[in-house]
Amino acid sequence: MRPILTLRHYSHDLIAHSHDHAQLVFGLSGALDFEVEGHGSQVVQQSFVVVPAGAHHGCGSPHGSRCLVLDVPSDDWVEQCLGDHAEASRRLLDDTARLPLDAGQSQLVSWLAGSPVDDPVIAQQGAVLLLASLNNARQATLGGRRLPYAALNAHIDQNAAYPLQVADLARIADLSSARLHARFVAECGQTPMDYIRSRRLHKAVALLRDSQLPIGEIAHRVGYSSQSAFAAAVLREFGVSPGTLRRQR
Repeated sequence: MRPILTLRHYSHDLIAHSHDHAQLVFGLSGALDFEVEGHGSQVVQQSFVVVPAGAHHGCGSPHGSRCLVLDVPSDDWVEQCLGDHAEASRRLLDDTARLPLDAGQSQLVSWLAGSPVDDPVIAQQGAVLLLASLNNARQATLGGRRLPYAALNAHIDQNAAYPLQVADLARIADLSSARLHARFVAECGQTPMDYIRSRRLHKAVALLRDSQLPIGEIAHRVGYSSQSAFAAAVLREFGVSPGTLRRQR
């Protein structure tokens, strides 16, 4: 029987397929580029994507991404396990969407990610609780005019060693700082400063794995004034130290 909950690591290798069951993909760290039936989005912390049964989808993460994946066993399982929540859950699972998570939902996803999800009881009960909690999720439509991520990413990468402000990105996106903040939260589930921090740290991971630069120099190149602050940020983001990431090259 297929596991209901799994922790998965995604890389630059592209995955493209479809399956006969619905799936939810929750971002834990990094950024996962995701496309469902031609509609593109990005899965990061505090957001998830709904993949309806039979929908063709593809995903990949140039800098690496870690996600919690919920594979819904069947419609019968939803009916039997969700009870009064079943109809709302079916509506959620029937439509392609990228959805933000509120604070409570994010805490539940993080708790499940840190639990032994290979235990069938924890996986089943955790999936039921998670689905029930999502019934009032506010939908953010996939597609449409999105933020100019290529230009924003290029600016962050080119200036990673220097202080960056939300106003810098707002000028590139031709938005006010307040509007940019709202768009980032809606589209990515994170604030612009969180996005900058994550982008810098993923740039650091690439340098750790692909270069011989000292760790202190890498820290400086991605905007950290001290190696200890950089190490603490890497540990929070990826759960391992910079030295461990270097050895995993």
